[in-house]
Amino acid sequence: MTGTLTTLDLAQNKIGNKGARHIANALTYNKILTTLDLSQNQIGDEGAQHIANALNNNKTLTTLNLAANNIRDEGARHIANALTYNKTLTKLDLSQNHIRAEGARHIANALNYKKTLTTLDLSQNHIKAEGARHIANTLNYNKALSTLDLSQNKIGDEGAQHIANALNTKKILTTLNLSVNNIGDEGARHIANALSNNKTLTTLDLHKNQIGAKGAQRVANALDNNKALTTLDLCFTDIGDKVAKHCICAE
Repeated sequence: MTGTLTTLDLAQNKIGNKGARHIANALTYNKILTTLDLSQNQIGDEGAQHIANALNNNKTLTTLNLAANNIRDEGARHIANALTYNKTLTKLDLSQNHIRAEGARHIANALNYKKTLTTLDLSQNHIKAEGARHIANTLNYNKALSTLDLSQNKIGDEGAQHIANALNTKKILTTLNLSVNNIGDEGARHIANALSNNKTLTTLDLHKNQIGAKGAQRVANALDNNKALTTLDLCFTDIGDKVAKHCICAE
């Protein structure tokens, strides 16, 4: 890596775990690079471990994209361990991998110590309700994370309840994506209750869930009390005309 390069995009290059090892070796000593995109490279857990090792020593990288890399719980564990030591990373993208509840637990535990990460993308993984519970638990303590994407993780109503409970106490989170998560009216009820109390969330994405008119009505009612939310996405849900009108009229 050159002495002036601050952004490096190596997405879709089939570098694999061996290529990741070479990149990691360079990162260990690099003092300039701030943004690195290694998405869609099939680096796997071994490659994730190499990158994680570099993060333990790197002091300049702020944005890291490891999306679509066949990273599983073991790779997530290595990344999580690095997060507890790294003091510069602010944005981490682990979307479109194969991270399950165990991997989410490792990431969540790291966030209890990580003071700089503001954006975390775990969309299109397999964390489900249990993984959502782990993430929700850490939200009660983390004071840095402001943007969280858990879309397409099949968290369901139970997972939505866990996240909603965290929203009741979380004072930092401003953007939350829970779209395509099999959330129904019961999950919407929990989210609505949280919205009535939350004063920081400005953007909430619930599109393509299984929320009907009853659940959407509860969310709409919550908007009467919520003074922070500015963007709400309920598209591709069956909310009906009456609820849609209520959402539009809510102030």
